Amino acid sequence: MENYQHILFPYAYNILGTAEDAKDAIQDVLYKFLTAGKEGIEDPKNYLIRSVINQSITIKNKRKKLQLGDMWLPEPVDTEEADTNIKLNEIVSYSLLILLEQLNAKERAVFILKEAFAYSHEEIADTLSITVDGSRKLLSRAKQKIDQTHKPATTPKSESITPSVLDKFMHAIRSRDIKTLENVLAEDIAFYADGGKSLKVFAKTCTGVPEVADLLTLVFHKYDTGFTIKTGEVNHQPALLYYDGDVLKKCQVFGIELETNKIFQVSNVLDPEKLRSISNGLK
Repeated sequence: MENYQHILFPYAYNILGTAEDAKDAIQDVLYKFLTAGKEGIEDPKNYLIRSVINQSITIKNKRKKLQLGDMWLPEPVDTEEADTNIKLNEIVSYSLLILLEQLNAKERAVFILKEAFAYSHEEIADTLSITVDGSRKLLSRAKQKIDQTHKPATTPKSESITPSVLDKFMHAIRSRDIKTLENVLAEDIAFYADGGKSLKVFAKTCTGVPEVADLLTLVFHKYDTGFTIKTGEVNHQPALLYYDGDVLKKCQVFGIELETNKIFQVSNVLDPEKLRSISNGLK
């Protein structure tokens, strides 16, 4: 069953956006599978994948109603240090996960199955109990809703961009060099912050080069100067991890344009619940 958990995790996580919800969905499906009769199940693996996908859609529909009107960021997954049994290449990029929040649960599932897992429309239709034409329409609707100019379904690790861009980024912030900081930000830069239910953040969203540069500098010198900062990789994107001793306090995920080496997105996860999977691993 442990092997099945590793196989099922990317499906549930990509639809739900949180590791904890993904593990709950998998646990529910595996419990029912182990306690119910297995008559007529010829392919347990595909049966479990189908069940986890549909369970994840159900959970996503329920949870989405609670998120309206608030800033919500996905739970980051460490794709550098995480359990190697999990197929990390099937974990979608962090920037794409944020975009996928614009979709309803079924649109998201179709998009994920087609773009991240290379399912055919026939396979999607069978998995979600819809028609092939319905699958095509859902995918078309999903693509119309999200702009993927910067973001493929999965973002391969790029060793070349992390040191140069993030070193320049942090040096500019530490020295309050706003001009240099603005030069590493893309014109359509977006700042997001999610403190969850227990932690208030200085600002939840911000856009525009001057505004984001000022905000990043202000937040760092007001709250972050005492932290130890380490580089990492979250959902195949470069990240900075802010530690107070051994406690992870903030995960800052960067969307970086490969062509220009400029930052188009800074996502700040401060919610202690969402930092747990990085602190403790996915086990």
